[in-house]
Amino acid sequence: MRSAPRLLMACLAGLALAIASPAGGAATGVATAAPPAKDFFNRPLFGGAVISPSGKYLAARIAQAGGRTQLAVIDLASRSAKVVANFKDADVVSVQWVNDQRLVFESFNLGSVASGGKFAASMFAIDRDGGRPLLLASDAPNKQLSGAASPYLMLASRITLIDYDGERDSDLVYAIEPRQDGPKENAYANLWRVNTIDGSHERLKGPAQATGWVLDRHGEPRLATTFEQGKTVFHLLGNDKQWRKLSSVAQQIGPGYTIAPLGFGEGNTLYVTSNGGADKSAVYRYDMAGNTLDAAPLLALDGYDFKGRLVIRNGKLLGVQYQRDGEGVQWFDPALQQMQDAIDKLLTGTVNVVQLPQEETAPYVLVRSYSDVQPERYYSYERATGKLARVGESHPEIKPGQMGMQEEVRYAARDGLEIPAMLTLPAGKRKNLPMVVLVHGGPWVRGSAWGWRADVQFLASRGYAVLQPEFRGSTGFGRKHYLLGWKQWGLKMQDDVADGMKWAVAQGIADPARVCIAGASYGGYATLMGLVKDHDLYQCGIEWVGVTDIDLLFSPAWSYPDDISADHKRYTMPDTIGDPVKDAAQFKATSPLAQAHRIKRPLLLAYGGKDQRVPIVHGTRLRDAVRDSNPDVEWIEYPNEGHGWYEPRNNIDFWTRVERFLDRHIGAGR
Repeated sequence: MRSAPRLLMACLAGLALAIASPAGGAATGVATAAPPAKDFFNRPLFGGAVISPSGKYLAARIAQAGGRTQLAVIDLASRSAKVVANFKDADVVSVQWVNDQRLVFESFNLGSVASGGKFAASMFAIDRDGGRPLLLASDAPNKQLSGAASPYLMLASRITLIDYDGERDSDLVYAIEPRQDGPKENAYANLWRVNTIDGSHERLKGPAQATGWVLDRHGEPRLATTFEQGKTVFHLLGNDKQWRKLSSVAQQIGPGYTIAPLGFGEGNTLYVTSNGGADKSAVYRYDMAGNTLDAAPLLALDGYDFKGRLVIRNGKLLGVQYQRDGEGVQWFDPALQQMQDAIDKLLTGTVNVVQLPQEETAPYVLVRSYSDVQPERYYSYERATGKLARVGESHPEIKPGQMGMQEEVRYAARDGLEIPAMLTLPAGKRKNLPMVVLVHGGPWVRGSAWGWRADVQFLASRGYAVLQPEFRGSTGFGRKHYLLGWKQWGLKMQDDVADGMKWAVAQGIADPARVCIAGASYGGYATLMGLVKDHDLYQCGIEWVGVTDIDLLFSPAWSYPDDISADHKRYTMPDTIGDPVKDAAQFKATSPLAQAHRIKRPLLLAYGGKDQRVPIVHGTRLRDAVRDSNPDVEWIEYPNEGHGWYEPRNNIDFWTRVERFLDRHIGAGR
């Protein structure tokens, strides 16, 4: 087992702040040369910023181009910054303020995935000036850090911080320890209270094998979930300090369509999401004594399920941040709405997400600003003067004028179902374009949202239109849209993707002779089935870490274990995907591996050697089967990657290969 990353005790000072004019509009003019792949796929130079409880400091992740991600603290009054945590063999991946003096953060080695997305991890505490560094938890003891490691060092393969809207006046934090006692056992999560000064910790009691936790404003666990025989069960901690079952819901109904806790307000107020008997989920108040929802929702989004977070301070609900086609906010506090309006006037053409400090009288708030053509920028907003100052940006090399404009579109599937999709068009072009139909993974997720995204904009910068269909089975668009995707792998879900391509051709957007289908995970499966079922529509296919045979999801090959729990295979997958016995004929007909002889179009395949979600056997078997009848198959393997690419050099290499592949088959070089 790898040792914990080494914290460089000699902290670096004098980081130059990117303080510039606050204008957020797109640059004018379009440069002739397309930006290089590294500008898109290197780690963000600045990101993950969080504001301190007093509103006087920021903590953020910073990186040099192609280098490790470090932790910096910025004094907003003096406009000075200091790197307080810096590793040779790991990246800072998350940070949280404990109080105004102390921080806690997690580090992973993103360049070397231990196995299938499971990272060797460590958790540290440190003062905002870099003092008193302490290793709190790690996957293994670290001799190099023996002087800085807590005598109560927690040994765990993964510890994850849990956040809450509450007081930050102690030295305590709360952390989740994901556990799985065996490869075929069900996952659960222990909850720990950790002292960030000496590292002492205690495991908090709750229902046996709880899978999730919700903390109240005081940082105390009040709600826990368990998974029992296919149902998610909610447990509430009462005033008598005893846990009782609140309710249970069938997991198969899907995320966002049943009662799911959001957070606690004043007293015993609990806010939840629920469909409340309707098609779309919304935000409700929940009566914990009577186990009932309010009759009317607190916030509902027309055309979308609710996805977002509550903004609660001192137990009072100040606003709700949500996602429709893009991010938005509903402020219930008039003063906060006035501040949002003032910020939006200064930063036009962008989404401007406000992060409030804990203290109501804090001098600054943090603003995260972005658009479809502009990557994230961070600003401080001074309440007293109404002035903005830029403190960092994620991808400063990206020029908005070279990026593609986005819009959400809707088209009709062949059976009349409305399918949402995100359409991105290259700068200055709208008609008769080469197109990439990019299919999202999951598949039970929301695939896209309005905003800058590296892979999409990389393709757009090369002149390709990009269509991202939210086929049936995607979440976020109502219970009906989700349920219509059950048992439709390779069938109606596939038709929805093909119908999107046909719509783009009918609109004059896509050149029918220059369309490629692409995607990862489930999107990789859909890519392959697109080449099997609709080979006349697509000139090529690009799939990475894709499922190639549904049976392999249920019964992986020898020596290739996956990370899907036994309960998920037993209670969820037979309903959502199909039953391996009852639906055996359908599985064969919709198996890219079984239908490999029908894949005649050029194909690019890429897999991670340590993927445990979709083991590499999916790729090797499909590659060998397709090559029997198709000479135009390009194979890429990244031995130390899991279910996706985490190392920038692999990301850059992959997308550079994608660019060359597309150019040969549907681009200028074809």
